[in-house]
Amino acid sequence: MTATPPQPYSPLVSRAHRPVTDALTLLALPLVVALALPAAFAGGGTRRWFGGRAEGQRAEAQAAKDAAAAAFYELDTAQRDLRISIETITAVDDSPAARRAVSGFAEIGRRIDEASGRYIEAVDAHDLDRDDLEASAAARARTELTRAKDELGNVKKELDRFAEGLGPLLGKAETQLARLAPAVERARQALLAASNALDAVRRTGLTADDLAARLAALGPELTRLNQGAGQHGVPQTLERAERVSREAAAVRAEAERLPEKAAEIDHRLVSLRTRAQALTTRAGQVDPILSELRRRFAAACWQDLQRVPEQAAENVRQAEARLREAQAARDAQRWPDATSLLSTARALLNTTDEAVSAAGDRLNRLNAVQKDPQAEIDRTRFAIRDAQRLAMAGRNTPDPRDARPLDEAVARLERAIGTLEGRHPDYWHFLTETEGVRQAVAAVVTRIREERGAAH
Repeated sequence: MTATPPQPYSPLVSRAHRPVTDALTLLALPLVVALALPAAFAGGGTRRWFGGRAEGQRAEAQAAKDAAAAAFYELDTAQRDLRISIETITAVDDSPAARRAVSGFAEIGRRIDEASGRYIEAVDAHDLDRDDLEASAAARARTELTRAKDELGNVKKELDRFAEGLGPLLGKAETQLARLAPAVERARQALLAASNALDAVRRTGLTADDLAARLAALGPELTRLNQGAGQHGVPQTLERAERVSREAAAVRAEAERLPEKAAEIDHRLVSLRTRAQALTTRAGQVDPILSELRRRFAAACWQDLQRVPEQAAENVRQAEARLREAQAARDAQRWPDATSLLSTARALLNTTDEAVSAAGDRLNRLNAVQKDPQAEIDRTRFAIRDAQRLAMAGRNTPDPRDARPLDEAVARLERAIGTLEGRHPDYWHFLTETEGVRQAVAAVVTRIREERGAAH
């Protein structure tokens, strides 16, 4: 079967000779056409050829189009990255600075949209693949595409400067986000540890109902943590996680200490009961002391002690009542109530102890001063002289601020000595006066030393 020559070249062959072989047909063709024919069969393209200048302009326009496309892609990528940064900031920060960043990004976004729109318009306006593209059209396309690329580049620079300004906000936000997951996990672990500690305490027979209630109150907080920062916000979730961790740790610590606390309360109950019994015995010895004071000393020396036996007995009764209430609270495992009642009982017993001790101490001091009042006088005079020497150290005349109180101390001591005269001296007044003198002198000494220490 003979092949039919390609249609484009049919005018060169007579219609009467179409059945001629390909070889003969090729021999009948002019040399130039014969040389061009293989290219036509090989698909050499259908673009019309307009000469070197037009093709050069087309190439330049295409290069401008490629550069604009690269600028567009680079700007789009940078905008996407910056949007992620803005979303990171807004997820964490609601400060005025963060709100300004959001509005600034929106404003740049509008300029990006404008520049991108002009770029797209320039691309759509020029078909650089057209066969009949003229050199002037290619030059115009190159100019417009270059302008679009420059505008995209300028907006990209503005975007980069804006992104640099977000550094502090973004760093803070990323730091908080980095803290979020560990903080939530610590809260979960703290709750688990508190629950385990509570279970261990209950196995010892302690109910720890108040701790269980505190732990149960944290349940809704755990639910909110599990719902995530997307629903409740990053700062709020961080704050919640840290608070849950603290409160759960406190429950755990109290639960672990509860057996020790119960044992401590038991020990205090026994100790205070023993002390109350001992004070009952000691309070019974106050009456003989008061009898001796009445017999040997003036009324001023013992009148303030008259109600000590009665008050001591009443205080002990109240303390024992509080101890019984504390025992009931301990049995019911009402630990705060038990602790408070024990503190009340201890305060009552302390007051009783001081009052009972005061009666015996009074008798001892009065006996000592009655036997040798000169010892108390010498002790007080020594304190005065020591203060006078300190006041005069490095001086020719004393400071009036030192001399006045020291002179008054001397006069006060002399008046106290005068009260010892007579048949029934008020030894207690003498003792309180000499003690008052020593306290006044000590105040002068302290002030002098502080002032000299500050000067050096």
